[in-house]
Amino acid sequence: MTMTSGQLCWLSRTEDTMTFDPNATGNSNYGLFSLPYSEEESNLIIIPVPWEVTTSYGDGCSLGPDAVYTASKQLDLCDALYGNFYTRGIFQRSTADEVLAQNHDLKKKAQQLRKQLESGESLTEPQRKIQKEINQACEQLQIWVQNQAQDVLDQGKYCGVVGGDHSAPLGLIRALSDKYLDLSILHIDAHMDLRQSYQGYKYSHASIMYNVLQETSIKSLVQLGIRDFCPQEEEISQSDPRVYTFYDSHMSLALSRGESRDSLSLQAINKLTDQVYISLDIDGLSPDLCPNTGTPVPGGLGFSQLEALLYQLSSSKKQIVGFDLCEVSPGPDPKCLESWDANVGARVLFKLAGALLNNN
Repeated sequence: MTMTSGQLCWLSRTEDTMTFDPNATGNSNYGLFSLPYSEEESNLIIIPVPWEVTTSYGDGCSLGPDAVYTASKQLDLCDALYGNFYTRGIFQRSTADEVLAQNHDLKKKAQQLRKQLESGESLTEPQRKIQKEINQACEQLQIWVQNQAQDVLDQGKYCGVVGGDHSAPLGLIRALSDKYLDLSILHIDAHMDLRQSYQGYKYSHASIMYNVLQETSIKSLVQLGIRDFCPQEEEISQSDPRVYTFYDSHMSLALSRGESRDSLSLQAINKLTDQVYISLDIDGLSPDLCPNTGTPVPGGLGFSQLEALLYQLSSSKKQIVGFDLCEVSPGPDPKCLESWDANVGARVLFKLAGALLNNN
């Protein structure tokens, strides 16, 4: 009998892997997607970043990594587009308690400052010191993420981040920019995230792509789903030759006039370089898929539209080198991790993993 490469791979796994039944109920003792693979056995490593210190409206996305992890255990593993890609091994590291604790402490301080700013009052000198403390902590977080990502890349593996707010993956993007000299970003979001800072925070969730443009050597930033932005962001989008913004309203008009979604997606993909990072804020999707995300906006991509876009990219000659999934919030009850938002987030994460592993 001739064995496939996937079967040969299984023969080198641990005893847990050898007895793993992908048809059975997900084993809660296993990891992400109830897969039995260790980090050493896995080709794709997920770093959870439970951080939402600078969120500016709704909250809860610091619970996103654990919520998505919990929801992932009830997914069926076969995929109509990517097959049994999971046999390549996917592993999510444990949530860092020290990051979660610092997030909890600083978020309270940031929320107090936010209330004062939203009332139109200026910050006092002691409050500005708190703001500086938060900025320094956010910068240190990105160094921590970059070190975590570099460790994964040094093992010759692929890396993804699950946030947390959208500031979470900057350290990963820095590491990938150092490794891949022809890197571009496919950015799926309701917002441009091109503010130079927001509410006094340089590393705000609303500034992630501005910081990427300033701090890395990416060659292009292709934005899809955009439907909420300020004049400063629009000016950067129009003036920086690396930025290609596909407004959600423009896409809707093109569809209504007879253009196919396939051709519109191809227009965006053609603006990417040969090495692609995917940055996905869950609010890039329709709000019915993520009702508890912090800054929901009407419009956006449906799940099937996202699925088709990712497959179109994965099947192209471009290489997907990493990704993030951010701003999944499980909802108002912090103890309820089995939420609709987490269920959708887990399935989006599965599709991102499939697109990357199918592509490499």
